[in-house]
Amino acid sequence: MFPFHFRMRGALRRWVLNSLRTSPKNGAEIINEIETLTFGWWRPSPGSIYPLLDNLVKEGLIRKREDGRYELTEKGKSEMSNIFGFQIPRFTEPRTIDEMLNEISSYVSYMEDLVTTDKDALNEYKEKIKELAKKLESLSK
Repeated sequence: MFPFHFRMRGALRRWVLNSLRTSPKNGAEIINEIETLTFGWWRPSPGSIYPLLDNLVKEGLIRKREDGRYELTEKGKSEMSNIFGFQIPRFTEPRTIDEMLNEISSYVSYMEDLVTTDKDALNEYKEKIKELAKKLESLSK
């Protein structure tokens, strides 16, 4: 566990910025999200998170809102898009209908694969699948 923890501490800045991509959060929520994402293997300490949040505010990458939550600034969003050395798609921005349909198609393929490996995998979701199919069908009329 020690090597994993050591590597995670070095990446804390990226973890925090990535956490704020989806929604504003306070320090405790960021700590909990990182712990969840690492399946409990790592829970950053308040002594690591809060000084980092202060630094990110000073750098202009995030701002602290009146409700105590932090959010990415435009500068922070720009840094996030290149944080790993390549452009990261911004899934929080509006997407094209073509992209959405491709994603739906991918999920349908995934469910088809589930059924081939476990015939009963979708049994409890049949009604929901039928509802969604009806809604999609009505859009094509």
